[in-house]
Amino acid sequence: MTDQEEQSLKETKESEKRATEEAEQLAKDQARRKANLAREQAIEEDLKARKTKESEKRAAEEPGGLAKDQTRRKDTLTREQAIVEDQEARKLKAKKETRE
Repeated sequence: MTDQEEQSLKETKESEKRATEEAEQLAKDQARRKANLAREQAIEEDLKARKTKESEKRAAEEPGGLAKDQTRRKDTLTREQAIVEDQEARKLKAKKETRE
């Protein structure tokens, strides 16, 4: 073999090697992209599931929460009315005492 043939053979082998490496790299990149996409989709699905579960939980707790709010408001109103009545009673008592 002449130097020129050896050089040509060497370049052909390097070219084939480069083509093989590029194909391997492309396959790795595609696999990585596919894995990333699958991971992102799993995260999105998990997030949707969490939001759905959260909203269902909130909806289930809401009637109980409304009842608690109503009870709390009634208690507050009752206390306020008792305070007002007590203040009126003190005013009347103070007026009676000043008249006597």
